[in-house]
Amino acid sequence: MTDVFAASPRTVDLALAWQLNPQVALRPEPFGALLYHFGTRKLSFLKNAVIVSLVTSLSSHPDARSAMSAMGIEESAMPRYAQALAALADSTMIVPTPVKEGPA
Repeated sequence: MTDVFAASPRTVDLALAWQLNPQVALRPEPFGALLYHFGTRKLSFLKNAVIVSLVTSLSSHPDARSAMSAMGIEESAMPRYAQALAALADSTMIVPTPVKEGPA
């Protein structure tokens, strides 16, 4: 089980695009959400409605910083959310969005 807001010096690159891992199911719950990774069989709890919304919106934005800005997360709070995203990335709940190459 992963606590995404646990103290961790790790962060993610906010300039990269991220998405929910295709092997992960997110189930909304009254406390936030459950994430279940079918590949690793890991379970994570998201206990904050903002992080749930952020995770579900990541794929709609060109990078994590714009996803946070679109959610109204202030610059001063971004390091805390970057830590939460890092915990999710470490457990492969979120993954970098593959780069789409255009026609040559």
